[in-house]
Amino acid sequence: MTAYHYPTTLDETCALLDDGEDTMVYGGGTAVQILLKQGVLFATDLVDIGGVTGLDEISETSKGLRVGPLVTLRRMETSPIVRRVAPLAAEVYSRVANPRVRNTASVGGNIAHGDYRLDPPTALMVLDATVELTSRRGSRKVPAREFFVDFQQTALEHGELVSAIEIPTQPESAGAHFAKLSSLAANDWPAASAAALVVERSRGKRDVRLGLGALSHVPVFLQFEASADTSVDDVVGAAKEAATPLLDPIPDVRGSSDYKRRLGLVAVEEAIRNSWKEGNDDHRRVSIFGRRRR
Repeated sequence: MTAYHYPTTLDETCALLDDGEDTMVYGGGTAVQILLKQGVLFATDLVDIGGVTGLDEISETSKGLRVGPLVTLRRMETSPIVRRVAPLAAEVYSRVANPRVRNTASVGGNIAHGDYRLDPPTALMVLDATVELTSRRGSRKVPAREFFVDFQQTALEHGELVSAIEIPTQPESAGAHFAKLSSLAANDWPAASAAALVVERSRGKRDVRLGLGALSHVPVFLQFEASADTSVDDVVGAAKEAATPLLDPIPDVRGSSDYKRRLGLVAVEEAIRNSWKEGNDDHRRVSIFGRRRR
């Protein structure tokens, strides 16, 4: 029999997590409930953090956004602050599953689940986001690029919970695009996904960042530099060359490894072509939501 706990403070939450041996945080519950019913997840205690004040807030900081772990994916999709400060994040969160799931699933629970097919990590990695982890021992920050350490394993240690995600302001000069390819249904897990961010640097140089989902046992990040006058075909070629050795997709009902590998390169090309084109626009850039950036 699983015991439920309802803390009202972060300190109380951390104490419960630290004291228990098989204790798990319960937030939105979309993944936890399914896995418990399937008998593939076991927990002696579930700590429901819904009553902890402040964990469902989105705030703008001097560096970008601070997002509480109980913020729903739907709020990330629709929040005017997120759309203005980090439009790529808003776009990627809007593509997760379906509205019913997005209205329930939480930002913290989503990444803590650690699935290699998740959409949000692709954007969090290219936006240089960090994940704040809190326990009785204090808080520490882990780059989103280092948070996923192995197949369905994250950097979370015993007694820790995701207490916030910090997302830097998306540079106005950046071109951005998210490509998601699903083989069974539009709302299904992706067979391949890619988020691209092209950031203007000094002396006519650009950083090209790519976050890849569903194409290895963990979300994958890669980055390379390109001159601003490089043709889009050459940038696509460089991106594919850099991505190819990192693609090691897991075969399942959505396709074989070879099929997903080929889809992955299609997603990379789509993301790069659109982000590079946006970055080359000499006029005031239009965001992925069709609203002009200021």
